[in-house]
Amino acid sequence: MSFNQQLTEPRVALNLRLFFLMAFVAAALLVAGCKSAPAPVSEAREAAPAPAAPSADASANDVTATEAAIAGLNDAASTDTQAAPTAQLLRPDAPMSYTVKRGDTLWDISAVFLKDPWFWPEIWQINPQVENPHLIYPGDVLSLAVGAGGDARVFISQYSGARLQPRLRSEAIEGPIDTLPFAAISAFLSKPTVLTKDQALKAPHILAFRDHHMIGGAGHEIYVKDLNAPLNQRFAVMHVADEIRDPEDNKIVGYQAAYVATAVVNAPGDVSKAVLTEGAREALEGDRLISQEGDTPLTFQPHAPTTEINGQIIGIADEATQIGQYQVVVVNRGAKHGLSPGAVLAVDQKGALVHDKHGREPWEKDPYGKMVRLPYERAGTMIIFKTFDRVSYGLVIGARGPMQVADRVYNP
Repeated sequence: MSFNQQLTEPRVALNLRLFFLMAFVAAALLVAGCKSAPAPVSEAREAAPAPAAPSADASANDVTATEAAIAGLNDAASTDTQAAPTAQLLRPDAPMSYTVKRGDTLWDISAVFLKDPWFWPEIWQINPQVENPHLIYPGDVLSLAVGAGGDARVFISQYSGARLQPRLRSEAIEGPIDTLPFAAISAFLSKPTVLTKDQALKAPHILAFRDHHMIGGAGHEIYVKDLNAPLNQRFAVMHVADEIRDPEDNKIVGYQAAYVATAVVNAPGDVSKAVLTEGAREALEGDRLISQEGDTPLTFQPHAPTTEINGQIIGIADEATQIGQYQVVVVNRGAKHGLSPGAVLAVDQKGALVHDKHGREPWEKDPYGKMVRLPYERAGTMIIFKTFDRVSYGLVIGARGPMQVADRVYNP
C-alpha cells in the first residue's frame, strides 16, 4: 500500500463520521422545532370552554343535553374529573336561564332547576350588593352556571324594574315571589280549621249576644272579653270541635275547628263589641275569635330539616278523610323538634293490615291467619309553613297517592 493510499483512507472515514454526525444534529433540530411549534387551531380550541350545545360524542354516550352543557363548561382537559355534588342536584332538562313570572313561587322555580327543590340553598348564589338578596322578583332573569370544579350555581343575571330607584308609576310595584302558592294557605291562615291547644285556650271567646240572643248570625252584635283589638280589626269566629291527640303520648295538642263567621270590632274596650259578617253557620257562646292578620312569612327558602324527623300526620284541615295536593295538614313535630318554616318532609302512606291466609304447606289456608302490616310506601311531599312548640302546619306540595291521618313524615 502506498503512502497516498494510507492518507486517503483515514480522510474518507473521517468524512463519513462528520456526515452522519451532521445528519443526526439536523434530525434533532427538526424534532425540537416540531415540538415547539404552535398547536393547531382545533387543539387550541379544545383547551377553551366548549359551547353549551351537546356534541356528537355526548349523544353517542347517551348523555343528556344539559349534562353535555355542564361538561362543556368544565375544562375539557380534565375529562376524568367527577362533578361536585351540587352539579348532581340539577335536573337533566334544567334550562341555562329562566325569567321569573308573575304567580311563580320559589318552590316552582326550584323544581325547574333541581331534582329535589329543597336543595335550592345549595346552588343559590346571593348578591351581597343587593338589599334583601334572597328575594326574587317577577322579571328577574335567573342563570345557571357550572364552574370548572363542577359546582352548580344559580344567580340573578338581570334584575327587573322592581329593584330600580323609585320613580313615578301608574301601577303598584310587584313584590317578591312567595315560597308557596299563597292562595293554597291564605284561607287556612285567616280561617283555620285546626287549632293548636294554645290557640284554642288563649283565644278570646264570645261572652254574650246583644239583645239576649241565644245564637247569632250575620248582622248580629257580640260581646267579647279581653279582645284587646283596635277598631275595625277582623277575626275569624271558630267553633271548637273534636280534640286532636298525639298518638305517641296520647296528649291533647290541638282541636278540630269549624269556621262560623267573621267578626269586625266596632267598639273596643274591656268588653269589646263586634258585629258578625259573612256567616257560615250559627255562632254560639264560647266560640273562639282568631285573628285574621297572619304573621306567617311566605318568603322562606325550602330546605331539608336540620334534625332527624320521624313523626306522623295527626290532623287534616277541612275535616277531610283523604289528603291530596295543596291540602293543609297538622304533624306532631314542631319547633322543639327542630322544624322551621320551609322545612320539607317526605310522606309515607301507612301500610295496610292483611291476613296471612297461607300456611306452611301450599294447600293449607287459614282465613283467620295472623295479621301482617305491609311496609310504608312513599305517597308525597309537604313543606312546613307554620310551627308551634309541639305541632306544625304543612302544605302538601306533591302527591303520588292518597294520604291520611297516621301516615309517616320524615326527612326526605
